[in-house]
Amino acid sequence: MQTTSDLISDHKWEIIATIIIGAFIIFIISFVVGIQDILDVLSKSNPLIILIALILEIVIIGAWTVRWSLILKVIDKSPRFNKLFVMMFTSLFGNNLTPGAAGGEPMRAYLLSKFEGISFDLAFVSASADRVFEFFPFVLVSGFAVYMISTWNIGFWSSLFISFLIIITMSFFGLLIYVGVKREIAERIILSIARSLFPFFIKLTKKELTFAQVTDQIIYYVDRFSTGFATVLQDHKMFTLGLAISFAMWGTDMLRMYLCFVAVGSFPPIIPMIIIYTIGILITILPTIPGALGLREATMVGLFLVVGVPADIVIAASLIDRIVSYLMPTIVGAFTTAYYGRLLKNSDSSSS
Repeated sequence: MQTTSDLISDHKWEIIATIIIGAFIIFIISFVVGIQDILDVLSKSNPLIILIALILEIVIIGAWTVRWSLILKVIDKSPRFNKLFVMMFTSLFGNNLTPGAAGGEPMRAYLLSKFEGISFDLAFVSASADRVFEFFPFVLVSGFAVYMISTWNIGFWSSLFISFLIIITMSFFGLLIYVGVKREIAERIILSIARSLFPFFIKLTKKELTFAQVTDQIIYYVDRFSTGFATVLQDHKMFTLGLAISFAMWGTDMLRMYLCFVAVGSFPPIIPMIIIYTIGILITILPTIPGALGLREATMVGLFLVVGVPADIVIAASLIDRIVSYLMPTIVGAFTTAYYGRLLKNSDSSSS
């Protein structure tokens, strides 16, 4: 099975190209808004508040690590917190460099199997179960967002597109939950969808791939996710605690984004900010550009204008948030990934 590190290595030029495209989109948006205006806003930003936002991001990653540790204790065993914390940064590195943030879970499973003696299957189950907890805050807020967007004074097509995006994402989450509850039926549905899309995918990517290989991969991942979902639901104490951590993480994430606005002297209305930022997060799930660079910024600028926040303020706050929540974990994750790569290389050389 191809690991996330192999995927990144094999497609490094495509990843670099998409990141450049994302950066270019941000540049174009900044140019339209006014680069000098954005720089003026950033020059007056409060470093102390930015530092607090950075600390909150580390707290979120720490809470995420605790939640993962709880799941591992139920499934098998949990390594020490500091080991999982380092692995989490490597996982974030994989997420931030792959479209749809899909690379982190296989990376975590691979590291656990290599360095902690936990089988890859169980390790992947733990990572899949960890993802289950993220559904609940987003589904709750997304449902409220559909209603709120319909009351805002934005264009019909913009409102329709955003509502459609939210409903599609919620449907995707619903499908994942259905996978956990009705594995065999969901497996047939996913295989049917994959079979209809397979010819188009082959023409688009020109890969030498058979549908039998795709089927094996789908069955494998559906089975592991279903097992992880069942594991989460069966242990009521762990489920309750994990859910509480998830909502606390979500709240801290919102607070961090709000502080990014405060850092540039802006105090946006809280409820609209929560909805707009949640929509921005949903966009990062789409399999487009890693981190949805540029796409999230364009969406946030358009929606914040509706609630009276100037575009230069939105871009400045978004850039600070990108540094805190995207660039920092990616840079740290690059170092932790290199660290594990060196350990694997030394292990291979000593065993040969």
